[in-house]
Amino acid sequence: MFSSVWSFIKRHKRKFIFTGVVVGGVYVLGKYAQKKMGEFQENEATEYIAQARRQFHFESNQRTCNMTGFTRTIVAVYSTCMLVVLLRVQLNIIGGYLYLDHSVGKSAATPLAPPEVQQQYLSSIQHLLGDGLIELMTVVKKAVQSSLGGVPLKQSLSLLELEQQLSWIRAEVEAGEERPMSWYMLADAEDALADQDLLMNDQVKEFAANVYETFSAPQELQK
Repeated sequence: MFSSVWSFIKRHKRKFIFTGVVVGGVYVLGKYAQKKMGEFQENEATEYIAQARRQFHFESNQRTCNMTGFTRTIVAVYSTCMLVVLLRVQLNIIGGYLYLDHSVGKSAATPLAPPEVQQQYLSSIQHLLGDGLIELMTVVKKAVQSSLGGVPLKQSLSLLELEQQLSWIRAEVEAGEERPMSWYMLADAEDALADQDLLMNDQVKEFAANVYETFSAPQELQK
């Protein structure tokens, strides 16, 4: 039996060799193709993930830029208006005291508003340019995120929609329960006393009261 099998193999040796080569080649090629396919799929998945990350990073940066742009614009408007109002009030109060100091019958030896007091009073604007501005930026940024956080990046806003968004932001900033709007311009009296010992002395605190009393009765001043 073995001799017949061996004789059969010897007679068809080339066929067996050819078949073995073909089968082995197909197996090797299959393994190679499977390996390459796996590498290709892995590269595709890696590239897809990288592209998704880049897209997410871009959209995140774009959204952050939009938020930052809105925040800076609104803070610039608020802070400019506050600065103008605060400076005007301070200069009007100091001007009123200077008027009183130079009015008829007023002794120049005891001025109501000496230069050092004027300087201390005007230095209160540093709160608006420092802690007040930082806190205002925080509150406005929170309001902008709340109002525009759900707006898609590619959505175009009409003038009416933009005005509505700004109205919502203003309402949230100005109606907030954390701090009144005046705090951003002038610190609380306790904080001012703690940080600037001479800022809220008696002469400074009496500025507004004395000027109000004087100009509320101009006929007495003329006499």
